[in-house]
Amino acid sequence: MSNFGFGELRLVNPYEVAFREARSAVKAQHVLTNAREFRTLAEAVADCGLVVGTTSIGNRALEHPLRRLEVGGRLVAKKLAETPVALLFGSEKFGLSNEDMSHCNWLVRIPTREEHGSMNLGQAVAVSLYEIIRSPAAAKKNPELRQPADAADLERLTEMLEEVLERSGYVHARVEGSTQMKIRRLVRRMDLRAHDVEVWLGMLRQIRWKLLSCYPDGEK
Repeated sequence: MSNFGFGELRLVNPYEVAFREARSAVKAQHVLTNAREFRTLAEAVADCGLVVGTTSIGNRALEHPLRRLEVGGRLVAKKLAETPVALLFGSEKFGLSNEDMSHCNWLVRIPTREEHGSMNLGQAVAVSLYEIIRSPAAAKKNPELRQPADAADLERLTEMLEEVLERSGYVHARVEGSTQMKIRRLVRRMDLRAHDVEVWLGMLRQIRWKLLSCYPDGEK
């Protein structure tokens, strides 16, 4: 709950021993500390303008509209701007009872495979809350890019690469001009960032130093 920005935990007749001995994650103690206990589900959701139950369906016949989480999550997020919303989870062993579901406006399910529809309760809560707060628009935004390399950076890299290739014997005098143009075009097609250029220059300087150490008189 704390991971996704939800802090109001309400429990109906929790198993006292397990609840009181529970330990929350780092920075999430407030969720358990401020949790409220209720004797009945009706009391727990009394101030909510929307009550949504969760179910894995199974073999039971449902008397409520059922939505997949992708759709239900968007509806819950929209409603949260207007009124408190309760998202109900049953026990891990039995889920919500028919009596519990009678308090719901509609139900939501996580689309799991038929062969294994049950989920760990904590995982189901996390998946559901993430779907409510996630923003598809934000996912489409381009990540922040590092500063692109400018022409001067690329030329420094080009010159260093040319020198190393020449010292290694890769560049021959008769094709030197055409090779230099190929190298220059190659470097620019790499679409490097300024930081990447510095990394490449560092590697090439090390190679040049090694070549000079092995061939101090310029022999190849």
